[in-house]
Amino acid sequence: MKTAVAIRHVPFEDLGSFEEVLSGTGYAVRYLEAAWDDLSTLERAPPELLVVLGGPIGANDEADYPFLRDERTLLERRLAEDRPTLGICLGAQLMVRALGARVYPAPRKEIGWSTLRLTEAGREGCLAPLAPEHTPVLHWHGDTFDLPEGAERLASTDVCPNQAFRYGRAALALQFHAEVTARGLERWFIAHACEIAGTEGIGVERLRRDTRRWCSGLEVQGRRCLEEWLRTLPGD
Repeated sequence: MKTAVAIRHVPFEDLGSFEEVLSGTGYAVRYLEAAWDDLSTLERAPPELLVVLGGPIGANDEADYPFLRDERTLLERRLAEDRPTLGICLGAQLMVRALGARVYPAPRKEIGWSTLRLTEAGREGCLAPLAPEHTPVLHWHGDTFDLPEGAERLASTDVCPNQAFRYGRAALALQFHAEVTARGLERWFIAHACEIAGTEGIGVERLRRDTRRWCSGLEVQGRRCLEEWLRTLPGD
């Protein structure tokens, strides 16, 4: 059986709806906790798929969170070897740094539900289920990034021109969240209470209302997106 390892930074940001897809397509799924577990085991025994999840810290915060260096080093080697790798939010930003490009503050925080603007490559590839006519996605980030050399842009928003890219044959980076579930987001609303309260224009009531409106559709379309990407991986 193939193995999918997810590096998790905080317990409430997990694989969400993606875990069911991975299990259903023949992957044994396990988590490693970024600040606790020994990530060097992934270099000695690389999994068939690595997923680096999101979290409330920044990709540039290595001085405060030294384990980020280990993640970046792991990603540098994995991307150079063209091994299947998926980065979500912080995970995408760490992929950017591993590929030598900049991560920096966006013009404003992007928190809440809105649609993506897909490039032609995005519409023709695995992001097609996330086209604006199908579903909005959840955004929860304050940073953005430059497109790494050799990467192909797949999606944008007005705030962040680079929302998704692919690199090589087997790497996908998503700045937004397509994996979230309505039930799981209730944990986010508690854990991010201070950030929500300190960000103008958002609130738990609005986030919960929009989640009720949009998340059931995203749970369907997000799974389709992942299923399509998995079909494109070398050897699958």
